Amino acid sequence: MPKSKLNNKCPIDYALEVFGDRWTLLVLRDLMLSGKRYYRELMTSKEGIATNILTSRLRKMEADGLIIRKQNPEDKRQIFYELTEKALDLVPILLEISRWSIIYDENTAAPPELMRRFNDEPRQLIAELKEAARIRQT
Repeated sequence: MPKSKLNNKCPIDYALEVFGDRWTLLVLRDLMLSGKRYYRELMTSKEGIATNILTSRLRKMEADGLIIRKQNPEDKRQIFYELTEKALDLVPILLEISRWSIIYDENTAAPPELMRRFNDEPRQLIAELKEAARIRQT
């Protein structure tokens, strides 16, 4: 690794290294908010991620401590992914990105009730979304 990377203590740089690309954020969205857990489910996202990109992102997300790769106890051939607490701590960031996008892109849509709640009671909504993601994983 280049020396400059080792000495860089910029928090924005760290965040971009961990979750700053399009596909990582979209995979996190699907795991957090859509309840997807399996590779084949993640492949069905409307953005149309390529299989090699999805595989690459899942490996990087696992290495970065955002997800845990597990075998399905009923069918050992099936692999699923669980979010870590590190990933769940990104819920407010995804909501803020959604709020920002709605303001600046007229073609962007998010569930109105979700965004209303994020404006009115952000802490409660964040706690509920994190808990719902934890429950789906059990």
